[in-house]
Amino acid sequence: HKVCWHSSDSPSGFITDGGFPQQIGAISELFDETKVVVPCRTGGNTSGLSPLVGNALSVVPLSEPKGKGLRRKLNMPLWLFRNCFTIFRECLKADAIHSPIPGDVGTIGMVFAMLFRKPLFVRHCGNWLVQRTMAERFWRWSMEYFAGGRNVMLATGGADRPPSEKNPNVEWIFATSLRKTEIETNAPRELPKGSPIKLIIVCRQEERKGTDVVIDSLPLVLEKLPNVTLDVVGGGSKLDLFQKQAMANSVADRVTFHGKVTHAQVIELLKASHLFCYPTSASEGFPKVVLEAMAIGLPVITTPVSVLPHLIGSSNGILLKEPAPKELANAVIGLCSDPARYRSLSASAIETAKSFSLESWRERIRRKLVETWKVDSLSRPRVRQSSAASGNV
Repeated sequence: HKVCWHSSDSPSGFITDGGFPQQIGAISELFDETKVVVPCRTGGNTSGLSPLVGNALSVVPLSEPKGKGLRRKLNMPLWLFRNCFTIFRECLKADAIHSPIPGDVGTIGMVFAMLFRKPLFVRHCGNWLVQRTMAERFWRWSMEYFAGGRNVMLATGGADRPPSEKNPNVEWIFATSLRKTEIETNAPRELPKGSPIKLIIVCRQEERKGTDVVIDSLPLVLEKLPNVTLDVVGGGSKLDLFQKQAMANSVADRVTFHGKVTHAQVIELLKASHLFCYPTSASEGFPKVVLEAMAIGLPVITTPVSVLPHLIGSSNGILLKEPAPKELANAVIGLCSDPARYRSLSASAIETAKSFSLESWRERIRRKLVETWKVDSLSRPRVRQSSAASGNV
């Protein structure tokens, strides 16, 4: 699911990105020892990465599968041959195996767990509700087929109905990267008087994530709110294209492109902002950054994709009918013209986020594992976890 980088600055010797280090760190608190078996890189651009640390946590590096798409699939047999002994050894030594999917390496971890009859914990971290490829359909089928017994299958997301009609043992799990103390110290926000109103979008800069929609909406917003600025946070293959788009729309002086930054820097940028704009049309699982924005008190303007309607509702932000620049602009203008509504949405967003702390997430997982594996505690020497993390970023 993630790739790690070697780093002498990290206590574990490794760094990685996204919410992965926070989540693995929280899971490690449940066990006496955690080994993260994951593809690792040496060198390259490591800006915006965070240390991978936790309770008695160590990283067992694998080589990184070569290529992308079809080329990666064709190279997997050779990759497995080179890394099979390491995976075999760690799975054999482990008392339980955690495999995040989608991803080829996580899938291999699932297979080894079943071969060795190990207690298995699988987290589906993609969009459970939409499967566009054969691989995505396979991952959903495998979780529905194998859930039960000593196999814990959790689908990242949330809805009023269970994730699977075929197997009630597949259950929802939310995603987060925030500790309880990081949420409870936040107070409802107020719109600034006289100073610029700051919009922000944080995501990988790729198609369908919504950055293009936000940039196209900015000229419309500026017609009514001339003191608005936009922060674009995150790296990606379309970053240069979006920078050119800002220039083409004559708003380059109002947009700051930060590129890839650390998780701590993301939080600071969110704290300095007033509205989180996320008009995505991509296949989302449980976008943690939306929860981070809510925890800080930012009303969220987004689209009804995946778990977002369930998370935002009508009290934590605004759900657009479609990811269109004019619709987004109208939502921004309307909310920024109504300070009372803004404050109400901000207060509600913080209250909602309090239910989604890392501590709550960890406890939800702990209860499920204890119940399914029929143990009194996960911290006994006989129950040690090895995380076979999948290798796609």
